[in-house]
Amino acid sequence: MIGMLRGTVWEIQSERLVLDVHGTGYLLTVPHGLLAKAYPGLELVVYTHVVMREDDLSLYGFSSIEEKQLFLEMLSVSGIGPKAAISLLSTFGAVQIESAIASENLNLLTKVPGIGKKTAQRLILELKEKFKGHSSFSTEGESFSDPSSHAHSEAHQTLLALGFGLDEARQALGQVLKDGGDLTTEVQVKRALRLLSGSK
Repeated sequence: MIGMLRGTVWEIQSERLVLDVHGTGYLLTVPHGLLAKAYPGLELVVYTHVVMREDDLSLYGFSSIEEKQLFLEMLSVSGIGPKAAISLLSTFGAVQIESAIASENLNLLTKVPGIGKKTAQRLILELKEKFKGHSSFSTEGESFSDPSSHAHSEAHQTLLALGFGLDEARQALGQVLKDGGDLTTEVQVKRALRLLSGSK
């Protein structure tokens, strides 16, 4: 099996990228956060997992061992396939998913396309014990007191839909929420956009 690849990004598609490894192009399905950072010519190390089915052979890539491990944990849950697991990682990232599962946050998990209430309940039931202690979410020293609130998740998804990367969206929202106040989704997005555009 292929556990890791190191090469150069050759091509970027809507949900996948082609990684050139010594002249061989590997087509990888990757989370949005990794895809947003990639560009042709970038030297990249990806941790991979092969999904084999009767009529399909697909290769999935991740930016860290931890992200890959979470993907595998989610695949172990009945009803969760590779597409749903990647969708979860693309929408919220590994840390926030683990936090949502540990805190039994159905509202957050069901915001992901393809994840219904029953599927989210299975994720929580089967994985919450593994993620105990992950109920707080922070990034680069910035903590969100209520990261899985409706307003924050909506603002985060809006920034992703506008084309911003997972990390830059997190950091901008982290700074906005750090300033305090009960902000609506619209205000969060507007302030985050000002930060991301470099204006004050």
